[in-house]
Amino acid sequence: MDFEGARVYAIPLTTRFRGITVREGMLIQGPAGWGEFCPFREYDDREAANWLATAIEAATLGWPEPVRDRVPVNCTVPAVGPHRAHEIVSGSGCHTAKVKVADHPDALNEDLARLEAVRDALGPQGAIRVDANGGWDTDTAVAVIPRLDRAAGGLQYVEQPCRSIEELAAVRRRVAVPIAADESIRRAEDPLRVALAAAADIAVIKCTPLGGVHRSLQVAEAAGLPCVVSSALETSVGLAAQLALAGALPDLDFACGLGTLSLLSGDVVHERDSLRPVAGCLPVPRTPPAPDPALLDTYALSDPAQQQHWRARLRRVRLAWAEASHDQAGWRAGG
Repeated sequence: MDFEGARVYAIPLTTRFRGITVREGMLIQGPAGWGEFCPFREYDDREAANWLATAIEAATLGWPEPVRDRVPVNCTVPAVGPHRAHEIVSGSGCHTAKVKVADHPDALNEDLARLEAVRDALGPQGAIRVDANGGWDTDTAVAVIPRLDRAAGGLQYVEQPCRSIEELAAVRRRVAVPIAADESIRRAEDPLRVALAAAADIAVIKCTPLGGVHRSLQVAEAAGLPCVVSSALETSVGLAAQLALAGALPDLDFACGLGTLSLLSGDVVHERDSLRPVAGCLPVPRTPPAPDPALLDTYALSDPAQQQHWRARLRRVRLAWAEASHDQAGWRAGG
């Protein structure tokens, strides 16, 4: 792979999401195509090694054969006002909406208004799910979830209401709305703990931080739960791997959280290759789309210090990835 020639991008978001206003990452070319390396800043080098493994898999090994050609997706509604939330859902063409809640400690009234607007835009047949990103403690989650359920006219599920697996299990015992685990799966050493603790009804799988499509299929099988494949806010290059995972899962009972390019103000691939939903669905690609050279220039990270930060990070994470790969090979060999 051409690590030295990796391109660093910076694409402004359409609205603040996950605490950031600009999405940054690297695009790396290999013999099988391109991979995307874009761990968020809070990930240390060991965790970021999984993100690099996903890029290396896409650019060298490729993905399993899909069992479906198209994947239904949800639209994503950030922590915006009700009018903007209505616009996002109405213009998405999707029949499922994922709504950000618990953006700050006093967000409940804003969350309720946002959900009412989303239900109005979707109509009675649409599905609404909310994502709290671990923003509540157990008692707060138990108190708030029924109110959100009523405002939404029924919730499909609540994603990661609390941080720990033990808290998820406690909430699940006390509320009627299904619980989905996200961070508890992708940041746990043993994803099977979520299932064994009866902590969730649904597993949210993100192949980018899990180490690739092949690894994520193993995690999904181990979790033993219905799966929703969700984005890590990548460009179309990285999003293709998430779609490859969704396309390869034996069963796919829910719309996936892969309609996230709407959160970016641009993309690094030509419009004809950009993975934006049509009629609420996305195609399953066999290989990553190639970046457009002009768009790589348009969205190149211009700050020299930030450029150096990413290149230094890539060098460190390559070492962490190599060490992890060596340890795994030794374990498989019995050493």
